[in-house]
Amino acid sequence: MKTILASGSPRRKELLSLITPKFEIIVSGVDESLKEGLTPEQQTERLAYIKAKDVFEKTSGDRIVIGSDTIVTKKGKIYGKPKSRENAIQMIKELLEGDRTHSVITGLSILIEKDGVYKEYKTFDEVKVFLKEMSEQEIEKWVDSGKAMDKAGAYGIQNEFCVFVDKIDGNYTSIVGLPTQKVYDVLKNY
Repeated sequence: MKTILASGSPRRKELLSLITPKFEIIVSGVDESLKEGLTPEQQTERLAYIKAKDVFEKTSGDRIVIGSDTIVTKKGKIYGKPKSRENAIQMIKELLEGDRTHSVITGLSILIEKDGVYKEYKTFDEVKVFLKEMSEQEIEKWVDSGKAMDKAGAYGIQNEFCVFVDKIDGNYTSIVGLPTQKVYDVLKNY
């Protein structure tokens, strides 16, 4: 049975390799726009599902297709990937407001066909992130590193930004982009 990761993310690839050494990568071509009226949790579940479904429908045979999507949210506002340097700086400043906490929510969909039987697993994992104070200079230095632009919320916990994370409440791999604990629970049965 083949396993397929429906993502081009190097971080998701690395995390999945911790669970299973052999898998294919097929990037979905779906529109990842947010849908009005959905909660952040519903947004991530929906996006993870449509990515996995797109790849599932392009493949055949016994297979496991894994889709995932991560968003950052604070007080109901969703933070996607920044569109500009100024937008990235503003995102970081907003995440630092008040108690300096926000949530990272990663949706997960695993679609399986084995011996003609189809199964779907759809869920999400939420992690609370507590940031340390950052000076204007530290924010600008981070954004100018170029590593803020391809990440939801304009940061990645797995790189140099980690020095600004005071603590987390939840699973680290969910912040990085793939809730390995949930993926493992499904894959171990196959």
